[in-house]
Amino acid sequence: MSQAIARHLLEIGAVFLRPAEPCTWASGIQSPIYTDNRLILTAPEARERVESKLAFIIKKHFPDVEVLMGTATAGIAHAAITAQILELPMGYVRSGAKDHGRRNQIEGRLEPGWKTVVVEDLISTGGSVLETVQALRDAGAEVLGVASIFTYGMKKGLERMAQADVRNHSLTNFDVIVDVASQEGYIRPGDAGRLLRFRDNPSDESWIGGEA
Repeated sequence: MSQAIARHLLEIGAVFLRPAEPCTWASGIQSPIYTDNRLILTAPEARERVESKLAFIIKKHFPDVEVLMGTATAGIAHAAITAQILELPMGYVRSGAKDHGRRNQIEGRLEPGWKTVVVEDLISTGGSVLETVQALRDAGAEVLGVASIFTYGMKKGLERMAQADVRNHSLTNFDVIVDVASQEGYIRPGDAGRLLRFRDNPSDESWIGGEA
């Protein structure tokens, strides 16, 4: 499954790798990978595969789930489609409370004690998804875990998720993306090692400009 999802993401350009021309993340980190899983929504074949597999891993790993909550904004559509497949209620969590109206941060019905799964498109350092989890816990939800499309598998993210006692199950990950990209010619064979060095320590830019 993880390789099939990786191929779809590469084919539609939702994930693209350019170790020779890194992009800059909002944090200032130079990155050889850019991910935009919103593009899944405009690619029907990839969308059907991704949403059906999200439903599969939620049923498998979180069989007691009562409601899905998407992360704002990229996780909202994926949560809605997956909830439709599973015939579950859904809502989403804003990055902060609104400054008008009812001043909600959580949109949609959420009763205290409801068993909740967060749907996220991408996990890197884990900061945004853990803020979502905390908001749901503060509202009284029982957060069973996270179902995500893609994870970088970065050490910082894994440690933060473990410390917060949050389980994550992703459809695919950075290592699989790199492996498939190498096999299918999206990157040069020598680039794989550089990409994995970035994954191990994004703050160390020694991977830029050289081969493995």
